[in-house]
Amino acid sequence: MKIVKKVLTDAIILKPRVFKDDRGYFYESFNERVFESLGGMNTNFIQDNQSSSSRGTLRGLHFQTGSAAQAKLVRVIKGTVYDVAVDLRPDSPTFKQWHGVELSEENDLQFFIPRGFAHAFVALEDNTIFQYKVDNYYSSENDGGIIWNDEELSITWPELKLELSEKDKNLPRLNQLNLNTLW
Repeated sequence: MKIVKKVLTDAIILKPRVFKDDRGYFYESFNERVFESLGGMNTNFIQDNQSSSSRGTLRGLHFQTGSAAQAKLVRVIKGTVYDVAVDLRPDSPTFKQWHGVELSEENDLQFFIPRGFAHAFVALEDNTIFQYKVDNYYSSENDGGIIWNDEELSITWPELKLELSEKDKNLPRLNQLNLNTLW
């Protein structure tokens, strides 16, 4: 695994070593020692999550607050997504900035998103399978989010007909949150 690019403060695009031949491929998607050696990312992942989405499905911008905040290591098993992370840490040099990256089964890229970030993705293909590791358990009491099209963030999303859950359609705007109390 190697660092492809450091984005925002503490967020990192990674690429594992992939061994391909005419039979298929093999790669180690996570190794704690290697992960920590890449930059001191001392994260203890405790849960794996997976979703399947049709083209145009947008999930997010989600985050967990307080003691339930989560770091994530995300990747695509099948299909393609446009993945976005937003730095919501008031003391960060990249506060309120976002970064988007295409993750696919073809490019094998992974995105490490630290605690204190909002996260979202939009599926660019039908039957896209998205996987992520988290370092904290989900807590409904600490569940938070920001509306995907918040003007203050001005995220550039792919030009698709987007499908959102009712919950995601009704998330608050960034200026409705007290960001100093989230973490």
